[in-house]
Amino acid sequence: MLIQEVILENFMSYEYARVPFKHGVNVICGPNGSGKSSLLLAISVALGQSYTERSKKLSDLIRWGKDQARVTLILDNTRKGKSRPVQKINKDQIFLTRVLRRDGQYWFELENRAVTKQDVERLLDKLGVDPDNMLIIMHQNMVEQFTVLSTQEKLRMVEAAVGLEPYRENVLQAQKKLTRILSQEESVSKLLESAEQTLNYWREQYDRFQEKKQLQTKRRFLERELAWAEVTRKEEAVKDLEEEMKREKDVFEQIEEETRKVEEQLQVQQNTLEELKKEWKTLFDERLNLECEKARNESTIVLCEQLLKEITMLENPHLQAIMKEPLPMQPKLLKSENLKELMQNSAGHLSKLNTKITEIQLKTKSLEEETEKASNQILDSRIKLALLQYRKENAINNLKRFENELKTARIHLNEAIEKAEQTGSRIAVMKGVSEILDEIRVTDGHLAALTDVSEDIERMYESYSKLYLELKEKAQLVAENREKALEEVKTRMQAWRTVIQNLLDRVNLEYQKILAQAQAVGEVRLANGHDMEVAGLEILVGFKGGKPVLLDAYTQSGGERTTATMSFLLALQQHVRSPFRAVDEYDIHMDPKNRELIAKMLISTVKDADAQYIVITPSQITFAEEEANIITVQNIEGKSIIREVA
Repeated sequence: MLIQEVILENFMSYEYARVPFKHGVNVICGPNGSGKSSLLLAISVALGQSYTERSKKLSDLIRWGKDQARVTLILDNTRKGKSRPVQKINKDQIFLTRVLRRDGQYWFELENRAVTKQDVERLLDKLGVDPDNMLIIMHQNMVEQFTVLSTQEKLRMVEAAVGLEPYRENVLQAQKKLTRILSQEESVSKLLESAEQTLNYWREQYDRFQEKKQLQTKRRFLERELAWAEVTRKEEAVKDLEEEMKREKDVFEQIEEETRKVEEQLQVQQNTLEELKKEWKTLFDERLNLECEKARNESTIVLCEQLLKEITMLENPHLQAIMKEPLPMQPKLLKSENLKELMQNSAGHLSKLNTKITEIQLKTKSLEEETEKASNQILDSRIKLALLQYRKENAINNLKRFENELKTARIHLNEAIEKAEQTGSRIAVMKGVSEILDEIRVTDGHLAALTDVSEDIERMYESYSKLYLELKEKAQLVAENREKALEEVKTRMQAWRTVIQNLLDRVNLEYQKILAQAQAVGEVRLANGHDMEVAGLEILVGFKGGKPVLLDAYTQSGGERTTATMSFLLALQQHVRSPFRAVDEYDIHMDPKNRELIAKMLISTVKDADAQYIVITPSQITFAEEEANIITVQNIEGKSIIREVA
């Protein structure tokens, strides 16, 4: 199976792209984050992979903002000799599509017709393609993951890749057959030892019957326990409601106490304000009287000053000469001395009045400040009262709600108690409802497994006793079959060991040749070949004159691990069934020399083979004078674009 072209629609960073591939090596390069690995991921998804390293859900691979993604592979089905790779499709090209939807629905299309995943797997199995085998498709970081695999996993992966799984399956089938025969032989032998064997068997049936009765008793007890557990749960619910109601009552009482205190405080503040207002009014009246008296004194002074001016003018000799007639005698009160004395008394009294007025002004200002402060305090108290009233109403509503809920809960509790009493007297419950339900389900499962248990044991015993002679003949036949099965297991095991060893011998020679070019030594060998269950593949490598040691995730450096792993893959390639293979960023830890070496080996390995290899690398590798299809990927404004295909 060779891929001629991949068509991506709304897949990861690709909005729409068509990527043509050729026979031989196809190199996908570009900067990090450009969408190189997404191409290989798209191919794997189209081939049926359901779990990826990038995402646990396939819907996460759909381009952001889109509801659906499509990946279409155009497969080469041209004739090779007289036949096509897929005989039932008489076309040069096969269109395999996988559609991913945001709602989690996925489906396959083959030649524009919906098919199941099993149909796709059968098609790929005929072509030798397994997208889950990392020896065929090695995604990002899988070069490192390969070194972590156990030797048993590596061997089975190699068997699957090269098509040797039938040999292992033949051994397993022979072993299963032998196991069945041995089990049958053991059963027949026990029956032939004595008649007691049959009785023991039916005694086992009786034990199962007793187990069934115990389970039924346990089932009834669990129902009783469940009923009282439900009562306990409802009692706890009632208790919780009572506690919540008590807390709400405490809150209500606290609000009432705070309301009483605030009301008392408000009354005191209002009384204080009234006292301040009375005092202010008294000061106001006193000041009014003082102002009046002050006005009278000021008027007296002004009047006296006017009279003094007039007296002075009348006493002037020039004025008297002009008037010819003498002025009458002035009254005693209008004498200048009396007026001046009166003015002095008024001025002195006025000074005292001003002093008193000033004092009253200061007191009035102080009273006004105290009055304003008292008013603010009253306002604050009234706001507190309003808030307390709001809280009080909420508390009353909550109490009513709790009362209703408590009433309902008590009704349900009484119903649960009545129901539980029907199952028996009350018992102490140590488990929760869900745990008891789980036990009931498990018990029901065990009971379901015992539905075939019958009480008619004696009749079955008599019928099986009549089969004694037949079982004796059968025992002899089973013994003969056991010998044949043992020989068959031995023969198939030897065949498996031979083909595996021959394969690894050839791979080992090629592996050593490739390592030699990297100035390294190594070996590929079969470990524990005597036992197929524990047999494994060991890959050894040594660099810089070092002794070959087992390849793992700790001994070698990153570059050494990738060089050894790629050397093994290249040594194995000519034996792999799948014509399509891919590897992602195998050279990320390699030095330039090994990177160039592995690239040349890859070209030479694939050159004469009917295979297609996809290589993904972040570096701009130049395959000088070599045949390679170079594909450059760039990401522009969040979209991956195929910029160049050479």
